[in-house]
Amino acid sequence: MAAPASHRRRDPALGRSWPLIFVAILAVHSLAIFLFTRGFLLTRTELDLHSHRDDRTGVSPGCSSWPPPAVDRLFIVVLDALRFDFVAPSTFFEEKQPWMDKLQVLQKLAADEKKSARIFKALADPPTTSLQRLKALTTGGLPTFIDVGNSFGAPAIVEDNIMHQLAKSGKRVVMMGDDTWTQLYPEHFNKSFPYPSFNVKDLDTVDNGIIEHLLPSLHENDWDVLIAHFLGVDHAGHIFGVDSSPMIQKLEQYNQILEDVIDTLRSLSKPGGPHENTLLLVMGDHGQTLNGDHGGGTAEEVETSLFAWSPKTPPDAVVAVLGEDSCNFDLNGNEVCVSTMQQLDFAVTVSALLGIPFPFGSIGRVNPELYALSAGTWDNQKMDIKACTPRNDLEAWRRRYAEALCVNSWQVKRYIDQYSSSSIIGFSAEYLHHVADLYSKAQANWSEALKSTCPSEIARGEEFKDSTSSALQLQIDAYSSFLESFAKLARSAWTEFDLWLMGIGLLLMILSVITQAYTLVKLNSVCQPSDQKSAGARVIPKLFFAFTLVAIRAASLLSNSYILTEGRVANFLLSTSCIAGVWHSATKGNFSIEEFVFLLVNIFTRFGIEFGMSKQIAGPTATKDHPVGIVCDIFGSNFCNVFVAIFPIISLALVAYVVLKFISSAIHQRFLKYFIMSGTILSYAFITNHWASESTLLSHPKANRDIGKRLAPRFVYAIGALSLAISVLWRLFGPINCLKLNKRITSLSAAMLCSWSPTILILLGRQGSFVALICIIGAWCIIKLQQKNQKDLKLDIIGSCFPNPVSVTQWSLLAVCLFYLTGHWCTFDGLRYGAAFIGFDHFHIIRQGFLLSIDTFGVSHILPVLSLPFIAIYCCNTTSKNSKVKDVTINTLIQVHLMYGLITAITTTITIVCVTIQRRHLMVWGLFAPKYVFDAIGLLLTDLLICFASLYYS
Repeated sequence: MAAPASHRRRDPALGRSWPLIFVAILAVHSLAIFLFTRGFLLTRTELDLHSHRDDRTGVSPGCSSWPPPAVDRLFIVVLDALRFDFVAPSTFFEEKQPWMDKLQVLQKLAADEKKSARIFKALADPPTTSLQRLKALTTGGLPTFIDVGNSFGAPAIVEDNIMHQLAKSGKRVVMMGDDTWTQLYPEHFNKSFPYPSFNVKDLDTVDNGIIEHLLPSLHENDWDVLIAHFLGVDHAGHIFGVDSSPMIQKLEQYNQILEDVIDTLRSLSKPGGPHENTLLLVMGDHGQTLNGDHGGGTAEEVETSLFAWSPKTPPDAVVAVLGEDSCNFDLNGNEVCVSTMQQLDFAVTVSALLGIPFPFGSIGRVNPELYALSAGTWDNQKMDIKACTPRNDLEAWRRRYAEALCVNSWQVKRYIDQYSSSSIIGFSAEYLHHVADLYSKAQANWSEALKSTCPSEIARGEEFKDSTSSALQLQIDAYSSFLESFAKLARSAWTEFDLWLMGIGLLLMILSVITQAYTLVKLNSVCQPSDQKSAGARVIPKLFFAFTLVAIRAASLLSNSYILTEGRVANFLLSTSCIAGVWHSATKGNFSIEEFVFLLVNIFTRFGIEFGMSKQIAGPTATKDHPVGIVCDIFGSNFCNVFVAIFPIISLALVAYVVLKFISSAIHQRFLKYFIMSGTILSYAFITNHWASESTLLSHPKANRDIGKRLAPRFVYAIGALSLAISVLWRLFGPINCLKLNKRITSLSAAMLCSWSPTILILLGRQGSFVALICIIGAWCIIKLQQKNQKDLKLDIIGSCFPNPVSVTQWSLLAVCLFYLTGHWCTFDGLRYGAAFIGFDHFHIIRQGFLLSIDTFGVSHILPVLSLPFIAIYCCNTTSKNSKVKDVTINTLIQVHLMYGLITAITTTITIVCVTIQRRHLMVWGLFAPKYVFDAIGLLLTDLLICFASLYYS
């Protein structure tokens, strides 16, 4: 006879097989994300085709070959992360900032030599990571999102580019500075002086190396193109922010360097001198936010600067080309004019100036203003053997520029045709027809423009001059319209989306979510005694409320505005759940202190997210926008500095006390308890030493400072790794059978959390102790409120083991809040690169990548998932005394992990739906794609941690 349902035991096979459930979920999610990523993040087809010197356009004379060279030598100075307001005078902006007007030498040249010097606002295309910008600058194409993953290990570029064309044309290229150039172009330099670029804490090594070789190289005749790529401003921004003393010092240093460079070029630019026909370009590859970040598509990140100066002055007619659309007076009362250009135009413009073939895949336009600044584009133009009459300087230049645009348009049209025939998807027929029509009209007008420059005998005088000028300008406008139209088309529809792969990946995710939900419901029904079915009815309102919270958060991801404020949305929903609990308790008359504390924690969390705590503090001094800055205004800067230095130490001491009390009560095996406790004490001591060594209030001997900055973090990492190893070994070989299941899981979970937390805490910086307090108090409130919920619903009496879905949802929302509270956000400029170098000065891709991953996902994924057992344990501790169902702990643990994984999977699925719908949105690469990448990685990491937990606790 079968045993009564009221005494049904859990199937022993379930405890052994539940790790397989989570491994299967991980496998399905991995496959789904792999397929969707292959469909969504496909790079554009890179054609293995190159332009050649003997290419012929097949168009009329004057447009049958590549433009002749206009400059003899080109000197490019790249100042990485050069914001537009670093170069333009402060009078161009609403408010003067401390970092403005530091590059005085460029402003003075632009004011004094208007015909040969110009400041440009250069607009980059996102994403604005360094690798993608360098690749786009040299190929003339748009950046592809997938290249972000290569930013820490740049592969050599095989697509046609100006470096390849320079080498093929016999141009000698010398490079010094950022070693990314030698990774992208390993065999293109006649001479190179590369320096490691990824140690963002090092502001001087790369720059000093360039300074050592720069001025001597200007006196040499062994180069045609010289590239000097400085990194100090980029690194100063990452570590200290834009509004900081190191940033201002770097800008002032650059001003002095550029002044020496310009003086040297000027002295060697006399007739017959080596720099008589040299063009100087000082430019940024991208901008940066006030926090020093870049990678996204905000105005601060995409707006950079380009300054051009030619020692040889063009004729007065250049003013008509340059124009005076955006002019203002600088602080000295001199007029400075600023132009705007697309960085997309850089490669083709440089090619036209140097007289080399345009890169095959370039889709930019020869920029008229930058082209006109070179005096070489005005030489020998007054008489043309093919012309029928003399022309003035402006008409002659327009003829030459129109010829350059003619070749430019032919090259782009050739690329369009080749790309459309070679690419799997290509461009839509409607767009192609529109672009082809523009090109046909431009080419039809070209012959008419040529005729207008050869008048009949009776069509002479001013009327002829006007018609010539008008015809050339119309031709320039026609070519420009064609080139700009295709660039717009490429920006809106460049990436090829494989909708089949995207659809299969999305379908797998949806099926996975449905399967997880079904498994969760089935598991509860199997383990729920038949005489206690009323428990399920009591949990349904909680389940519905939890589902509503998850659904609202998921639906918010369909809007780019809500993605930008995701931290606030998560905090709002977390506060809503708390307020709902308070209201429910108030109606029942059993309000608890935990609900008030939880509400208070939500308020502190909201302020932390609102002001972006870690991102608004650069070093020991808080900015005026940060809450600490308000305290500084009230009590003075001295109090502020002391507060910022002392508060993290005090809060760390409080965290240490709580953690040690937790270890003493949670770990029940003596050896493991004292080992973890000793390691925690040592780790917190080293963290304190590390923070003290960075304080400006205390004076330290150099040896002690080096120990605190370098060795202390390494000791924390080593202790954490050793504790982690001991915890795993104790699980495998320790006397675990002598402990009850609840105590065993509690001990293992506590040991694991205490092994990870010091490393995560030191990587978070001074904010870490405050964030840890928020995390501890929030988790404690959720657990206590779950126990209260069990009693209110009388689940402890009837013995139900179903965990509260609202508690698990709150746990998930708290994790999201902590991610944004620590200064992260789901874009690549939200990565805190400085954390990867805590304790290290030199870059190693595996080591720094691992530390950066821990900093990014530690407090939002690693700690929340590893602490999930406490929801199950305390749930079981509440119900097991009177429960007739034996051994409910494992079942509850499985349900908690399934529930948490399901919430994460639902959010990621909606993100996938969002990016599928918005794949043609203007912000797809600047916002939606990074959000997808972060959520996909977060889901896989969550699944992986749950798999580990299932093996660790089973």
